[in-house]
Amino acid sequence: MASSTIAIEKTVPNIICGVEVISDSARRLAVTSPTTGETLAEVPMSTAAELDQAVAAAAKAQVGWGATPLKDRVQVLFKMKTLLEANVDRLAELVTAENGKTIPESMGSILRAIECVEFACSLPQIASGSVLEVSRGVECKEHKYPLGVVAGITPFNFPLMVPLWMVPTAIGMGNAFVLKPSEQTPLSAIELAKIMKEAGLPDGVFSVVNGDREIVEAICDHPTIRAVAFVGSTKVAKLVYGRGTASGKRVRALGGAKNHLIVVPDADPEMTASNVVASATGCAGQRCMAASVLLAVGDVDHILDLVREKMAALVPGRDIGGVISQAAVERISGYVARTAENGGKVILDGREAACEGPEGGYYVGASIMEVNGPDHEAACEEIFGPTLTILRVKTLDEALDIENANPYGNASAIYTSSGLVAQTFSRRASAGMLGVNIGVPVPREPFPFGGWNDSSFGSGDLTGPPAIEFWSKTKKITTKWTAGASSNWMS
Repeated sequence: MASSTIAIEKTVPNIICGVEVISDSARRLAVTSPTTGETLAEVPMSTAAELDQAVAAAAKAQVGWGATPLKDRVQVLFKMKTLLEANVDRLAELVTAENGKTIPESMGSILRAIECVEFACSLPQIASGSVLEVSRGVECKEHKYPLGVVAGITPFNFPLMVPLWMVPTAIGMGNAFVLKPSEQTPLSAIELAKIMKEAGLPDGVFSVVNGDREIVEAICDHPTIRAVAFVGSTKVAKLVYGRGTASGKRVRALGGAKNHLIVVPDADPEMTASNVVASATGCAGQRCMAASVLLAVGDVDHILDLVREKMAALVPGRDIGGVISQAAVERISGYVARTAENGGKVILDGREAACEGPEGGYYVGASIMEVNGPDHEAACEEIFGPTLTILRVKTLDEALDIENANPYGNASAIYTSSGLVAQTFSRRASAGMLGVNIGVPVPREPFPFGGWNDSSFGSGDLTGPPAIEFWSKTKKITTKWTAGASSNWMS
């Protein structure tokens, strides 16, 4: 599998019990490359009956897999990690082809995904349960058991990384996993299934079922699926959480964001400007951790000028990858076009940027908008593109009040040289992941990923130690063997 050639299926199959199966559904969507506009494949919108087939195969396979000792299960993950590392160049090409990221961005996302596999390889050391003699002759111990069949619903923006937030720990804990990838980017999921099969994962333990809303709803309702993880928009995250929990499932649903970055006058100009620009425009702004609003505290014009200079130098197709569709181009451009109508000012207009990407690709340049208040649509709605909205404030308190009033809560960051300012921000900012001089504060393993407020529904996190608890159930056992032990209230 080390070849650099991308083998793309013209009709994207489902993976059921380790076998590629083409859906019988007549409903099909084109999978289009954002880099060229060319059709890569078509993906059928599977039916609920086809999900039933995958779940039945998963339930059967899970019995043997769940009974396999944990140390043996993670041997598959070690092999999977090795295969991912050996194929990282080829996988990066595939992610770029179906998602539009630049190759370095695709590479970075895969390396981050491999970290999650590496974490799951350590499960025998960190998820083995515990034992304690709680009284003379009385022992308490706990064991973690798999839930059974579980599922993940993942977005287009990180077609390989987000599934690998979920899958390694879930299957490492003994579950069988059914993945519903984005219908816009289903190709990476098929490659992931092939790698896991080559790593020795028994057939049926990992399945892929392609589809749209019908499959999402079927997953939420399916009586055999015991837990669901979701990453996507806040609107859909709320629906998945409500529907899944109503049917008795564990649900962890991560939604969208409107991340606020704060810059104060003592910030290092070069480091701040470079970092803000990278946060706002990396992955074409199509990530829930991207900088969206820059709260400029006091006199920071020298930094804002540098931000504009650096963003203006970015070339779509060279420095900024494609966005997912022509509809996304039009949506992003619409926010820029309406800025002045709503009382704002366009500082940098990405619609006018020259492009070096292939003709037919979905490219849009970096834009900067300055608005007068937090209620402007560019300051409160998730644009999901390479844009930055500037909002001027007089004090750090005012900046924090605006950040905390934001209904989302994925990320926030501050740029400062003052430890006291950083501490104040870290204590008061209402977001689950914070950065000090870091505009994309994604935690590295083993620290978990997860936001607050309307960016997050359900308890726990999708990565790190909380994921172990999410994908397992704990049995507590108390035993007494010593007949002649001195008695106490436990006897």
